[in-house]
Amino acid sequence: MVNSSDRRGAGRGAAAGPWALVPAGKPAGFLVGLAAALQPALLLFVPLLWLTGRRPAARAAAATFAGATVLAWACLPQDVGTYGIHHLTGTGPAPHSVHGALLRCGLGGPGELLLYAALAAAIAWAAVRRAARYARDGQPLLAVAVTGCAAVAVSPAGGRHQLLWVLLAVVGKVGKRAADRRVWPVAVVLAVTLPSAVLLPDLAVLAPVRDNVPLLTAVAAACAVPFLPRSSPYWHAPVPAVHGRPAASRWARVPLLPFWRRVLSRPNLLLELLLIRVGYSIYSHIRAAAPASRGLAERNGSRIHGIERVLGIDIERTVNRAVADAPWLEGFFNFYYSSFHFVVPLAILAVLYWRRPGDYRWARASLGLATVLALAGFWLFPLAPPRLMPDLGFVDTVHGAQDLAHPSYGAMTAISNQYAAMPSLHFGWALWCGVVAVVLAPKGWQKLLGALHPLITVCAIVATANHWVLDAVGGAAVVAAGFGLVHVLSGPRALRVTLPAQRRSEADEPDRLAAAGR
Repeated sequence: MVNSSDRRGAGRGAAAGPWALVPAGKPAGFLVGLAAALQPALLLFVPLLWLTGRRPAARAAAATFAGATVLAWACLPQDVGTYGIHHLTGTGPAPHSVHGALLRCGLGGPGELLLYAALAAAIAWAAVRRAARYARDGQPLLAVAVTGCAAVAVSPAGGRHQLLWVLLAVVGKVGKRAADRRVWPVAVVLAVTLPSAVLLPDLAVLAPVRDNVPLLTAVAAACAVPFLPRSSPYWHAPVPAVHGRPAASRWARVPLLPFWRRVLSRPNLLLELLLIRVGYSIYSHIRAAAPASRGLAERNGSRIHGIERVLGIDIERTVNRAVADAPWLEGFFNFYYSSFHFVVPLAILAVLYWRRPGDYRWARASLGLATVLALAGFWLFPLAPPRLMPDLGFVDTVHGAQDLAHPSYGAMTAISNQYAAMPSLHFGWALWCGVVAVVLAPKGWQKLLGALHPLITVCAIVATANHWVLDAVGGAAVVAAGFGLVHVLSGPRALRVTLPAQRRSEADEPDRLAAAGR
């Protein structure tokens, strides 16, 4: 919490300005001016110095910049001129800046330069005002980060190393809830460190955003992200997350590990979307990198086929040929196989997030653990699906006849590992959807639809020759293990906890402080 003495201390720090680390009477501003001579966008620190009361330092920085620039022109006039023209005309590498974004959009010439100048001026004006406000609030490092992010955005030249300014912006606190505090740092680290293709899907409509993720992050930090002031009651005391009490298992022999406390409140949506997208991208890369030896996969396929014959469940070819001979049935199963694998799980997660946040965390965790377990199967047991097995007479109803030495399965040919088939996550995810719907859906018809989804899916994966029956058994096993691990780690799903009076008062304290401040 922030008491009156804290606020008075913050006021004294603000009066001293953000550059109080420089002892009084010592020369300041020289290094800022020298850095600006090398990278002119850093001149934004000069008005920041001026607005925060360090006017001698601002004048020294401006004079150093002017002197160094004149000296450079006098010594190397042709090189200095070439450097400026090289980047402003876009013949150099496109940096993570507004200028580079406009060039990537196909703009050029005087019109592009005028638009770039207008946008850069607006970003610089807004960022310097925000930085000065945070400096006066006693947050000098945040003020520096905001100004640096603006320099990244407005600079006509530069490289990826400039994104360190964006990384510095994680010092700002964003959000009233404790659960929201992780969103901004996670978003910044992901935007700076990961390829944009990992963060956003490869859709044409998203291309302008996907190609400029670092720039958009820098502009957001400079102009838009609502960093909390030190005077906010939530600065020291964010609204705490609500955790469920540890509960005993209904099964006496199942041990519970109490270190994973069940959070009952709704998680931050942006953080969830980021983690889901990044998690799925990592899953796709690991799956694609799993062993894909054709000989080993076909030998494993022969083993699976032999086991099914012994068990009397080798129905794949009979079902596949029957469906291939019925065009309407083939079309239905092809559509179902291709269309509902991602849509249904995402729809269920969205409904749970909105309507039942406590159960959302339980369902999301079980799905994630099941998927991680499936990756181990892909690596340990590469398996050829029926449609890629030679001499067994299967028909690939989805992709058509295949050259088994060089199979083609649409746009995913180059990046998807078709021997990552055991366990079947097509069926596993569908089974997860069915279990969640049967357990949580409030109406009977909703439970019925949920139960039908895995049944139709298992028919689709067999009818289209994309999986063996035992692949579905493997998918069911990893889903059961996912639910079981969540139970062991965080206890039974049916957890409904009312906060004790003391914790309720702690959670409400920031609201009372805010009301008192008003």
